[in-house]
Amino acid sequence: MRFNELLLKFLIWRVKHISTKNFTIIISGIIGIVAGLAAVTLKESVHIIQKYLTHNFKENIENYLYLSYPLIGILLTVLLSKYILKEKLGHGITDILYSISKKSSIVKRTKTFSRMLTSALTVGFGGSVGLEAPIVVTGSAIGSNIGRLVHLNYKKRTLLIGCGSAGAISAIFNSPIAGVIFSIEVILSEITINSFIPLLIASVCGALVSLTLLGDDVLFSFTLTDTFHASETPFYIFLGIFTGLVSLYFTRVTNHVESILHNVKGDISKALIGGIGLGFLIFILPPLYGEGYDTIKLLLNGQHQQIFNNSMFFGEIDSIVFFILFTAAVILVKPTATALTIGSGGSGGIFAPSLFIGGITGFLFAYLINLMGLTDPISTSNFTLVGMSGVLSGVLHAPLTAIFLIAEITSGYTLFVPLMIVSAISYSTISYFEKYSIYTKPLIEKGDLIYHDKDRQVLSLIDLNKIVETDLLTINPKANLGELVNLVRHSKRNIFPVVDDNKELLGIITLDDIREIMFDTESRKSIIIETLMHKPPTFVSSKESMQAVMIKFEKTGAWNLPVIDEGRYVGFVSKSRIFNAYRKKLIRQQIE
Repeated sequence: MRFNELLLKFLIWRVKHISTKNFTIIISGIIGIVAGLAAVTLKESVHIIQKYLTHNFKENIENYLYLSYPLIGILLTVLLSKYILKEKLGHGITDILYSISKKSSIVKRTKTFSRMLTSALTVGFGGSVGLEAPIVVTGSAIGSNIGRLVHLNYKKRTLLIGCGSAGAISAIFNSPIAGVIFSIEVILSEITINSFIPLLIASVCGALVSLTLLGDDVLFSFTLTDTFHASETPFYIFLGIFTGLVSLYFTRVTNHVESILHNVKGDISKALIGGIGLGFLIFILPPLYGEGYDTIKLLLNGQHQQIFNNSMFFGEIDSIVFFILFTAAVILVKPTATALTIGSGGSGGIFAPSLFIGGITGFLFAYLINLMGLTDPISTSNFTLVGMSGVLSGVLHAPLTAIFLIAEITSGYTLFVPLMIVSAISYSTISYFEKYSIYTKPLIEKGDLIYHDKDRQVLSLIDLNKIVETDLLTINPKANLGELVNLVRHSKRNIFPVVDDNKELLGIITLDDIREIMFDTESRKSIIIETLMHKPPTFVSSKESMQAVMIKFEKTGAWNLPVIDEGRYVGFVSKSRIFNAYRKKLIRQQIE
């Protein structure tokens, strides 16, 4: 109670002395700091767990603990999320986009820490996913809940969600520009010039926290040693097409495997299947363990033979053919490993897997070019980095984020031209086959997320259940016209649903249908309702999107349609009431 009183006094003082614009800037800095602390905490926790679990592993032999670690991590995650946190996991960024679109940017308070706990267990025990999505969810939840605490409106809460995600990405990669651009490209559907300042402040604060506590020990960093040569441009063009196709493969395999696991009944059964399958894949291909950044660092530093460490193939170090097959297998299997982790109940994201598979794709591409001797040797490290940008751009549908992220983590813009070429071509390639990203596709298909269409955006905010009209008087099909005339006397409506004892709508009668006979005494006694009723042009369900409902109104030309749920009559929805609700939502958005 004391806290609420102090908060109220502070908010009153704030309204009097600080404008909402300046207050938002101050809050964005606080959110950036907290998100940065969360990112540092999560990163260190995961690496401590991984170091503890694998410090006794011998490089030259296979490690059978790989078979059990992922299973343990996923089971612990499922038990924690189901029985303690009582929260369903999955693709966290998709959940944030849903909260922005359908829940007025209100994110559950438990998400400020739940994804940190669950992803620490999943990734720490070898889950083949990344930490970026969980920390973005954490930062977004921090932004949303601080916005609610200080009574900011929907638009400001949405902006603070973006600030949380920007601060998180900035802190985890020490890349403030990429943090801002990620927030704009992936999280926020609408952005104005005034929104840039809070995003910049949050992102800078997140980076400063990371630099202060970790220095250069971020998730992934690399100092460029090779330069870009314009003569290599044709190879980068081909790499762009190739990474676009790899992005498509990653997206579709991930979705397919997750859909298979979704059909498995029982959370524990799902965790067992996913954990055992993932453990087997990691045992065969150890680079699939965890985020995979260590493997990318080995490739960048010219130590590619060491990717055989901890595997049964250690003796094949000097075999070029086997090395090519091994790396190709990693590229092909990684999407399945990621989907098994997330689909079976693990916590993590596809950000790191995209970078991982892109890095190996770029390296293998350059390695094969050099092996064929078609030209002067090209830089495998440059192609590894640019490949990371290509697949990230394709999978996330976020080319600018991919470009600036790689540019920042390499501490320079030497590769800016090839990054732009590959990211743009990769994005264009996958967009030909997949219009939406892996995050937005399920929401857009359900009508829960709408971009660049103001009418549909406002319509999506209307809850059909709240505008269903239930004051229409119903009548039994066996009743006579006289009973209907009595209803007309008491009703203010001109539609009368004909409903049987099981609440099933059999038809409707309008006042126009009985106007000429309703005063005839003989007709009142002899005419039965079921002989007068007629079928409505169509019906809607309360579970349908408003866009689908409006399409039915347009096709039928009707002004009123019945609402039927599971075969039972619920009420009617009218076009005029929808227009009224639309107008109120539009006015409210303009005010905010």
